[in-house]
Amino acid sequence: MSIFVRPTARLCCLVLVWLTVGCYSLQPTGGVTPPLGTTIGLELNDVGRVALGGSMGPAIGRVEGRLVSRDSSEYVVAVTDVHLLDGGDQVWSGETVHIKSAYVSSVFERKLSVARSVALGAAGVGAAALIATASLTGFGSTDRPNSSGDTSQTNRVPQRIPQHFPQRIPQRIPRP
Repeated sequence: MSIFVRPTARLCCLVLVWLTVGCYSLQPTGGVTPPLGTTIGLELNDVGRVALGGSMGPAIGRVEGRLVSRDSSEYVVAVTDVHLLDGGDQVWSGETVHIKSAYVSSVFERKLSVARSVALGAAGVGAAALIATASLTGFGSTDRPNSSGDTSQTNRVPQRIPQHFPQRIPQRIPRP
């Protein structure tokens, strides 16, 4: 029984960590300014792409990060990720960027997605149950092989490999 304690405990810890992380998604705020310190996403319009293109890079689609401050004219964001229009991503390390409100077309807030988290949790519990069941019962057949005690069935006899061409020994050619 002690053989299964460590792997089972590790598996349970892994599942618990997986379940506590949860699934987050960016959801529209609907015009309401999120509280300071929350993770937000700012989708930029064409004017914002042109204005921020020199300092943040061209073809920016969305800027994500922690909202540091907000007033009527601009957002101050500690940027963690920049999503490009062509599908690429740039990872930032929290640099503070001032983004004017006129450059923003949509504001998103990072929220816990309950449906995704429940689905992920159910999949995790199912996988853990499958692994635990397989480790307790084994992966193969439970039938024992028929052992008659005859060792001729278990001894391997080497087979001779036929050679189709005679081996030639290289000869030295005498020098004149």
